[in-house]
Amino acid sequence: MTGRYVLFLDDGGVISDNDVRAPQWQRMVGQFFAPILGGSAEAWAEANRVVITSFFSPGAWEARMNSTPDYWSFERKYNLDWLADMCQLVGVPTPSEEESVELARRAGAWIVSKVRADFPGAADAIRRLHDAGYILHTASGESSTDLKGYLGATGVLDCFGRLYGPDLVNTHKSGPDYYERIFADAGALPTDALVIDDSHVALSWAVQVGARTVLVTSKQRRSEYSEALPKPCLTVGSLAEVSPELLAGIN
Repeated sequence: MTGRYVLFLDDGGVISDNDVRAPQWQRMVGQFFAPILGGSAEAWAEANRVVITSFFSPGAWEARMNSTPDYWSFERKYNLDWLADMCQLVGVPTPSEEESVELARRAGAWIVSKVRADFPGAADAIRRLHDAGYILHTASGESSTDLKGYLGATGVLDCFGRLYGPDLVNTHKSGPDYYERIFADAGALPTDALVIDDSHVALSWAVQVGARTVLVTSKQRRSEYSEALPKPCLTVGSLAEVSPELLAGIN
């Protein structure tokens, strides 16, 4: 291995642009569900926008993560609530629980394989790091199944080892335990791990475990972060700036 560190990359905000991804999801939710459950594709797209906005409103996502005992219970409840809330807004009957879970999973698998929302230069940066000998894993709040679809559509799936994924370690990305468990699962010492994320808070959890960090953020957002949190080893504007030469300078 040429690369000194084992790299753990976040997806949304680092590899993929969530602002580009969201409208694609909305459109394809309509394309998937309208022929199966009725209603217009436009109504489904709007329902998805409303429901997801509600799910991620301040405090709501944290409460949802804390309301279930494990990841699989969380995923099942999420899928049931997601489809039931959209059905109510569209004005169509909600399928049975088991049918709803299966439909939600099928929809997700179909959509993530078609979404293309990678930031400019992100795929090239990933390829350069891989070719330089770095071991790459993800460190995302998305499931490994979704990550497989997104990275496959981006064309860099073969560059990654493990696709973490709270489902792979049955731990939400909500504290230091997440990083402790993915490092252990990957067989990487925390001191050999380098985490690349757009969340200063998430990076502070990685630092608590002993990892090095790279923050991906715009100049406009840098002032938003608390000085009480540990500073990352590097701050860059995009993943495209991360090169083997840049990482070689991290001690």
